[in-house]
Amino acid sequence: MCDCNLIVAKDIANKPRLSLVPSQIIWDIAEVREYGNKKYGSPDNWKTVDVAYYIDALYRHFLRFLESWHSKDSESDIPHYKHMACNMAFICDMMEKSHGQVSPGPYPAK
Repeated sequence: MCDCNLIVAKDIANKPRLSLVPSQIIWDIAEVREYGNKKYGSPDNWKTVDVAYYIDALYRHFLRFLESWHSKDSESDIPHYKHMACNMAFICDMMEKSHGQVSPGPYPAK
């Protein structure tokens, strides 16, 4: 007879529990990505940009967010915090795929 509980436990061992991530961030990033896809015409355009651009963009949106939590980007009319989430997602993806060896752009490498 099969001990199904043991099989399930083994299958999920050491795997991230994605259900722990608040789903709202996925919706927020998707909203910004849809805007970007319309603006730039390609779902993969973001991969051709240096990570330094996303660091600057994250910082710009963060500063606007700190000024007013409910403020929106003047061009997209999307809240700044949603742009922050999308920029951070790009940064995370680039850092992970490059093992942290991305071009720092204008920033000094440490």
